[in-house]
Amino acid sequence: MENMENKLKIIYGDWTLGVKGQGFSYMFTYAMGGLSSLYAKGKEWIYRAPMPCFWRALTDNDRGNRFQEKSAMWLGADVFIKKTGLRLWVEGREKKDFLPPDNNKLGSQTFAESIRLEFAYETLTVPATECYVTYEIQVDGAMTVTTSYKGKKGLPELPVFGLRMIMPTLAEGFTYEGLSGETYPDRRDGGVPGIYEVEGLPVTPYMLPQECGMHVETKWLEVRRKTSLDNRNLPDRETSLLFEAVDGDFAFSCLPYTAEELESAFHQEDLPVPRRTVVCICGAVRGVGGIDSWGAEPEEAYRIPGDKDLEFSFRIRP
Repeated sequence: MENMENKLKIIYGDWTLGVKGQGFSYMFTYAMGGLSSLYAKGKEWIYRAPMPCFWRALTDNDRGNRFQEKSAMWLGADVFIKKTGLRLWVEGREKKDFLPPDNNKLGSQTFAESIRLEFAYETLTVPATECYVTYEIQVDGAMTVTTSYKGKKGLPELPVFGLRMIMPTLAEGFTYEGLSGETYPDRRDGGVPGIYEVEGLPVTPYMLPQECGMHVETKWLEVRRKTSLDNRNLPDRETSLLFEAVDGDFAFSCLPYTAEELESAFHQEDLPVPRRTVVCICGAVRGVGGIDSWGAEPEEAYRIPGDKDLEFSFRIRP
């Protein structure tokens, strides 16, 4: 009899697909269109299914050059997105029978060495375009995530392109290998390469809350949590989740707020009580400018055209 200990167990449901291995389990939801559960090291790491992100909060410089008037539709696309498709490959072969009622014949004891799911989305922009998030899982639990965007003529410049993952509770902090301090594509010359440990989830205390906390040219990021899904503090159970760059590096922010929460606050006291951890892994980030705050755009090299294709990958290790 074949040894199944070193294989992934696949559980086909009517609205979900489960993947289980040694010390981890993942669940994907067809209704929400993404990864709905990532359970590893005794903790749940997903609060909402990760989704493509298209918006970073405005800065004073953005407001000065009226970037929001030209690219406002990306804020709507960041909050709402249309799920349009799902494909599944098992052992490199595409499966057509994994949805009900066809999946009834597959049984509950299906095993494989690798699986890949591709979720397709349509942006609620004018014109609309497509983007995709692909999850490829290996037997050791390593999950390679690829996010792609199809550029289309007529779309305005993007503030950012990445994948947003919201964790159920506040992280204790994070460690990363990259440039020191807060950096952006056009504000990175002062960053020193190294490994840095950050306590808590610091938010820059601008009088008017705005974009902050980005780190470009990152090789890996490790987020540390003690609290469990029901907010119990487990002081002897601090665990971490590792994000690794694939073929290069990525940018990231790790904050207690979404871009929309920062955007809607007029003062620091308007921000909600911190409860979650919002990790954005980004393949492209618009520069913050800073030449002046009265109309100057970031240099062209630090903008993200809406008509150009974008793609990046990273790996999650539980």
